Amino acid sequence: MEGPQRRALILGGAGAVALLALLFVVVGVDRVVDALAAADPPLVVATAGLGLCWLAAWSLMLRAVLGALDVPMSPWTAFLVYSGAAFANNVTPFGQAGGEPVAAALISKVGEARYETGLVGIASVDVLNVVPSVSLVFLGVGSYAATTAVGDRVVVAVASAVALIAAIVTTIAVVWRYRVAVVDRVPGAVGPLLGRLDRFDAETIEAGLADRLGNFFADIERVGTDRRRLVGIVALSLVGWLFQAAALTVAFAAIGHPISPLIAVFVVPLSYVAGATPLPGGLGGIEAALVGLLVPTTGVAASSITAAVLVFRGAVYWIPMVIGGASASALGVKAFE
Repeated sequence: MEGPQRRALILGGAGAVALLALLFVVVGVDRVVDALAAADPPLVVATAGLGLCWLAAWSLMLRAVLGALDVPMSPWTAFLVYSGAAFANNVTPFGQAGGEPVAAALISKVGEARYETGLVGIASVDVLNVVPSVSLVFLGVGSYAATTAVGDRVVVAVASAVALIAAIVTTIAVVWRYRVAVVDRVPGAVGPLLGRLDRFDAETIEAGLADRLGNFFADIERVGTDRRRLVGIVALSLVGWLFQAAALTVAFAAIGHPISPLIAVFVVPLSYVAGATPLPGGLGGIEAALVGLLVPTTGVAASSITAAVLVFRGAVYWIPMVIGGASASALGVKAFE
């Protein structure tokens, strides 16, 4: 890990620890610990199992995307690779945006594919996950609003999420619309700059960058034109989101405060907006966002909500971190042999 990356990770980690510490101070450490101590162990284990089901669903999603790119991968290998990608996302700032280059390198090594193909694979998974998440937010909020008044905090969170997603989708659409111009002009603008910085031949850099960009857009087109496969990929994404919502619901049951699954359906994807922060995997930010959304929507004490959120995040953040770290290390060593 290079100096700037190391500094970003240290600063992001320090920010996450500070944010979690502030959350515990505001909520009350003793009350959170007491709620965790009283948690039902079988339901905690069930929460962890649902977290693994989510990881498996999205690993199959990655396998389907890579299949469209003629990169065959067994379900087990796809699980290990996606776990490694999740690990990369969870230890780099800005969530998926920070971890995608590392995940792409892992995919390209294990799948023996071009780097840009690996980047298209993991980026396609992240982009396609937006479709069901937005649908679940509107479905969940609409169903919740039919029986309960929606607070200002939830309205602001929904509006922020929609604005962020709209900005991302617009950017992607503009880049895709002018992809030919991007391939023609970006290498010519970036090549000489990189040539001066790295003291390499600018023409060689320009040609290599143009080739990579061309392959990148060609791979995206291959994924997007296989409509039957695309429907299956989005369905797997939806299943993964529902597993996460189920994990949060069971986590609350483990703490002794059952909540409506409809709340979890829209709160989980909404909270991931906090992942687009300079915190490793959104650590601290997502926990705070979940507590902030669940306090006005559940009527449960903040200490119990925080305990349930910690159980949930253990299942969808820390367990994939352990599995992903081990698999990324193993697959990385194998790739270099």
